[in-house]
Amino acid sequence: MKNSVNKTCCRIFLALANPTRLAIAEMLRDGPKKLIELERALKQEQSMVSHNLRPLIKCSLVFAKRDGKEQVYYLNSEIMEPLLQICNRHASKYCPTGQKCLTDKQLADLRKKQAASTLYIAHE
Repeated sequence: MKNSVNKTCCRIFLALANPTRLAIAEMLRDGPKKLIELERALKQEQSMVSHNLRPLIKCSLVFAKRDGKEQVYYLNSEIMEPLLQICNRHASKYCPTGQKCLTDKQLADLRKKQAASTLYIAHE
């Protein structure tokens, strides 16, 4: 991987490596939001929400535009939607408990257990 691509990937993943930032991205999937809407939904103060928006905006994962005296934030759906979908697919396939991701052995054991618990009815 080229060094410049590596640095860019690191910046993107560092910007997303925070539960509050991911929560902001999830909320913005539903449409643009004003800062006050993000504050209320996250139950955090303006300074904390603004602090967490900064890296997302810096990496162009979130955009901001002025609406009168307020900023409106919206998701860069072109980039973030596929990335969030990948994360959701990974979570449902490899992290079914919502906790740690499963190892290969744990995944194989889970699939065996699920297959054994499935009742098959033969059609005549």
